[in-house]
Amino acid sequence: MKNLNKTRVKEIFKNFAGKKIAVIGDIMLDRYFWGSVTRVSPEAPVPVIDLEHETFHLGGAANVASNLNSLGIKSILCGIIGDDNSAEMFEQICKERGIDPSGLYKDSDRPTTVKTRIIGNNQQIVRLDREVRDVINTAGEKHIISTLQKNSDIESIIFGDYDKGAISSKLIKDVLKYAKSNNIEVYADPKFANFFAYKGVTAFKPNKKEAAQALKIEIKTEEDVKIAGQMLLDKLSCDNVLLTLGDKGMMLFEANGNIHHVDTKARLVSDVSGAGDTVIATLAACKTGGANMTEAATIANIAAGYVCGEPGIVSVTKDDILSYL
Repeated sequence: MKNLNKTRVKEIFKNFAGKKIAVIGDIMLDRYFWGSVTRVSPEAPVPVIDLEHETFHLGGAANVASNLNSLGIKSILCGIIGDDNSAEMFEQICKERGIDPSGLYKDSDRPTTVKTRIIGNNQQIVRLDREVRDVINTAGEKHIISTLQKNSDIESIIFGDYDKGAISSKLIKDVLKYAKSNNIEVYADPKFANFFAYKGVTAFKPNKKEAAQALKIEIKTEEDVKIAGQMLLDKLSCDNVLLTLGDKGMMLFEANGNIHHVDTKARLVSDVSGAGDTVIATLAACKTGGANMTEAATIANIAAGYVCGEPGIVSVTKDDILSYL
């Protein structure tokens, strides 16, 4: 976007500073064991890792909240955790990052979702997942709606859907009803189970693979992308569709018929993990700061380019984005 310069971006950043956005979705605790491999086990043909250190990170929808906070937005995180040690650690990390965990519902019938990665010589050897994908219960749904009602200064709501059960069709319906009655914009990063439930949102952000699977079409050419974008606008009756295209950037479809192709901004792709979280967080933040949707999408694309150039899951800052300009 030719008219998007540092002065305009700084103005948008200044406008959204300190505002509040709620993030609703599947939260995960990412656990990493780091070590070195020097030998093969005599018990089985597998590497033996000499453990050097262990790290913990916020994953899933919590990474969306983490990106918001690193941009200077206040975030409230809503989702499901268990009643276990991992939940305590998760909440502690949230508080250390300045993320409000009051929207987290503790369900003693399920564990906190933990993704454990074992890294040897900087390569992932194996990943262990501990999770239950049962759909959130009625008490959990009510807790999340109550959290929104208690925070009347929420500017926007983001759905971070990973098909892990924290988002039900009823919860989506209730949140959209609440948002509409309070003039709150809603952004959705969908997965498959609830793909077409996000009707009437401000912006709907699937990737190309998700859109192709949901629409049951092939998306290979630019014309295919345009057809898919228009189909999604029609089916969801939403204001905007932002279709992410990997190394091809993004394509923004507005309800007024405008289509904008935003080229990729990744200088060197190191790791695409968390890029979608960064996009939806930056998009909502910038729109909250007075950006139009084209400006917000362009800045979000720059933010994604930064995180793709960094190893592991990282949160983008305003300085990171400005440096790309």
